[in-house]
Amino acid sequence: MTDSQDTGTAASAAAEAPEAPEAPEAPEAPEAPEATAPADAPAAPTEGNPVAPAPAGSRTAADVVTPEIAARLTRGVLGTGRTANHTPFTGEKLADLPESTPEDVATAFERARAAQERWARVPVRQRAAVLLRFHDLVLRRQAEVLDLIQLETGKARLHAHEEVQAVAVAARHYGRKAPAYLRPKRHTGVVPTLTKVTELRHPRGVVGQIAPWNYPFELSIGDALPAFVAGNAVVMKPDTETALTALWAREQLIEAGLPEDVWQVVIGDGPVIGPEVVKHADYVSFTGSTRTGREVAQGAAARLVGVSLELGGKNAMLVLRDADLDKAAAGAVRGCFSSAGQLCISIERLYVHESVADDFLARFAARTKAMRLGNALAYGAEMGSLAGERQLQAVVRHVEDAVAKGAELVAGGRARPDIGPFFHEPTILDGVQAPMAVCDEETFGPVVSVYRFRDEDEAVALANATPYGLNSSVWTKDGRRGRALAARLRTGTVNVNESYAAGYGSVQSPMGGMGDSGLGRRHGSEGILKYTEAQTVAHQRVMPLAPAFGMTDEKYAQFMTRSLRAMKAFRLR
Repeated sequence: MTDSQDTGTAASAAAEAPEAPEAPEAPEAPEAPEATAPADAPAAPTEGNPVAPAPAGSRTAADVVTPEIAARLTRGVLGTGRTANHTPFTGEKLADLPESTPEDVATAFERARAAQERWARVPVRQRAAVLLRFHDLVLRRQAEVLDLIQLETGKARLHAHEEVQAVAVAARHYGRKAPAYLRPKRHTGVVPTLTKVTELRHPRGVVGQIAPWNYPFELSIGDALPAFVAGNAVVMKPDTETALTALWAREQLIEAGLPEDVWQVVIGDGPVIGPEVVKHADYVSFTGSTRTGREVAQGAAARLVGVSLELGGKNAMLVLRDADLDKAAAGAVRGCFSSAGQLCISIERLYVHESVADDFLARFAARTKAMRLGNALAYGAEMGSLAGERQLQAVVRHVEDAVAKGAELVAGGRARPDIGPFFHEPTILDGVQAPMAVCDEETFGPVVSVYRFRDEDEAVALANATPYGLNSSVWTKDGRRGRALAARLRTGTVNVNESYAAGYGSVQSPMGGMGDSGLGRRHGSEGILKYTEAQTVAHQRVMPLAPAFGMTDEKYAQFMTRSLRAMKAFRLR
């Protein structure tokens, strides 16, 4: 994903491309207007995407984020300075927030370290029960967090609900499976019966987590849950613009039974606070751009602490000649434009067999042009806003550059200030080729490029022709064929007849990236064991692994040789 706000330790940028020029900050609105197009906004284009009507009595930002709510959620955040966050829907300020200093980060780690020692002594089943109670609180109070996610990210409510689903699934999974993942495991010793071996799992201590802005609920608490249940404390730096969502999650988890000091939150600019988190952590979890991920990895390596990184992607979708084109077109809409394309695993490259390309593109374009855009805190819109000015600039730069160099604009291609300052229509480009920037750079917005291929070998080669390797998608009526093709794609997850949700939502299986898309995995056993240190306890009995009972060195060597041959014959592992 791009680093367009302050998630990491380096200055933000659109993907790995040269930065678009920084725009001045939007003036602060004196009052929170309703979540509808401003009265003085430009008129909607005649043939542009329709606008979803706001329901009567729609809530406003001022209704949701009152000073009392902001004060309640930020209680316990260490910060001697002041900062603020804003809503992409209008650009207005949402709340005043504490701003942490490097000294505040050090204090947060001190508190977390003291609390972690007590938390680690709590039996794992009791820690897991906290996650199950949290699961129920999230589902019961989901309307609260959906409002916050929408206001802080600008996404449509249905896409915000994907975060609720993902968090609930992760809480249930680790709430049920953590005792099994973490229990002591017996292993065969070097000499069976004489050597008894047990593998233990200990928490690493205090995990430093740097969470991004694009999925502020799922990629904050969703990644922290396995760390907590493994017995760790967490010091988290959420993105400033989406801090309230992470703080809401913290409030619910504390109500579910997590000791308050076990989860510390610090807020501030990425280049200032990010390195301080890395400096003190016993393990680092980072989601953000590839460029910043490299800096995080270098900082962790210098201290010999572990790190997991989910980074950028230029994800591909393959539509084979036997695909159901209506289903593939609907899947492409979800895959390309969910959360306005600001999803690490969203589709930016679409490869279609040349025999069905025109038919597919017509269906895909029709669905894309019919998508309803909107900014109401309600269901109904099919796409929301980009997160801010820099994301909008990156999208506009890629689209204008491609069109200027000969690409065909099939759908979209326009900003929509009539809806909000950072809205842009879902956009399809055909005829994209190097040296167009959109060809190789991660856009991280609602833009997809369509390419044609002749056979499956070419499709695989084209899909793999990128340094990234996060997610991919294959569409075919032949499931066996789709799975065989999936195994040839160099990405951490591959979805057959789905764009991203099936792979990501299957939390018993690992999710992460290859190549420039990251290190490590979330979900499944890898998603929790990475937050632990493995310890082998070997108990030697009867005789040592050395000459004994009067054996000479030569007799001992002969004894061990016979023993090794016998173990192979008995197929011991």
